Amino acid sequence: MVYLYLAGLFVLVAVGYLFGRARAKAAADTEALHSRPPYHGAFVGLSIIAPMLLLLVIGLPIADRMIVNQALQTFDPTVMSDDLRRGVALRDITALATGKYTGEPTLALRQAADTYASLRAWTYNLILAGGLVVGLLGAAFGFRSLSASFRARNHVERAVKILLLAAASVAVLTTIGIVFSVLFETVRFFERVSPFEFLFGLQWSPQTAIRADQAGSSGAFGIVPLVTGTLLITGIAILIAGPIGLFAAIYMAEYATPRFRAFAKPILEILAGIPTVVLGFFAALTLAPIIRETGESMGLNVASESALAAGIVMGMMIIPFVSSLSDDVINAVPQSLRDGSYAMGATRSETVKKVILPAAFSGIVSAMMLAISRAVGETMIVVMAAGLAGNLTFNPLAAVTTFTVQIKTILVGDQEFDSAKTLAAFALGFVLFFFTLTLNIIAMQIVKRYREQYD
Repeated sequence: MVYLYLAGLFVLVAVGYLFGRARAKAAADTEALHSRPPYHGAFVGLSIIAPMLLLLVIGLPIADRMIVNQALQTFDPTVMSDDLRRGVALRDITALATGKYTGEPTLALRQAADTYASLRAWTYNLILAGGLVVGLLGAAFGFRSLSASFRARNHVERAVKILLLAAASVAVLTTIGIVFSVLFETVRFFERVSPFEFLFGLQWSPQTAIRADQAGSSGAFGIVPLVTGTLLITGIAILIAGPIGLFAAIYMAEYATPRFRAFAKPILEILAGIPTVVLGFFAALTLAPIIRETGESMGLNVASESALAAGIVMGMMIIPFVSSLSDDVINAVPQSLRDGSYAMGATRSETVKKVILPAAFSGIVSAMMLAISRAVGETMIVVMAAGLAGNLTFNPLAAVTTFTVQIKTILVGDQEFDSAKTLAAFALGFVLFFFTLTLNIIAMQIVKRYREQYD
């Protein structure tokens, strides 16, 4: 039904646009128009789109809810009060109504499916007919409003501005929704675990007994080992990606020939498109054994899964973030600064060090911060190369874990979402959110401070 409804909407809008534009062209033969004919046609189209979409967005959920409630009336009243049984019954009703049910249905299920099918067909046809009616009424309103002095352009541009505002609000509202959804579960977690223990505890072992009669650990929820593991791996990654990415960007922007840049830059950026699970395989099967064998040959105790292996491969992954953004920032430095430096007798390397890099400093810092944020949020490479052990150590040859790995580990499989173990994942996500937010604020302050110096 939805596809048929949208098809009818498209046809009405196309016809309304053509007739509205034609009417404006005809009026232009006798008097001057305030707005060009396409704006008149667009106004008629908007007069059709607005009521039809409003009816679909409001009417369809209401109709579906009424259909489901009416169909479930044939079952025992306890089905409506139990969410699990209600979901199972609704699944069977839908399957039987669409011909996908396997087995012999009960009399109550058959009656519910018949009710569901008949009400669905009736309400959907009603919505379709109502949509066509309100669409025609909108078209009539649009045509009636058209005249040579009608400010169609103003109305259309106002509608476009509202649409753009709504699109921009989606990202903001989504972010707010994510923050509050994590915040509520974090508050529930802190009702079971002390915030002081969580933020300053030195042991991480979230295993707990789910039931009272089940044997299990009471759990230890100190995140200091996770903080050290995250900072250790991220630090190794940025030590790899920072210099390599920045030097690559300088060479591409200042030294490379256009021919070399044309094929070298895309090849470098291919690293950003490699799936992280592939990089994790490379770290676990190739790089980690090499590091272990090299360390053992030097008399060092190297774990099979180490922070060094994960950090090196993660650094490889974020090189394109540093190099690509830094390259764009360096290319954005005005050519007049370069020319002035050369005119004063500076060499190319001196110009890069004394003029270009200071001018692009704020953008380079932003690229580094983006790369760090990407490294902090990485999961698969750490899972496969660094392990799951929450060790409190800064030894890069030891196994460590990070925030994201523990979130993934806690939420894998069937979990009881009323235990401290499961709720700990939301608390970790909330802390991680503030960590990345802090990085973004630092980057914005640096950009704000140094950008003005070179405007």
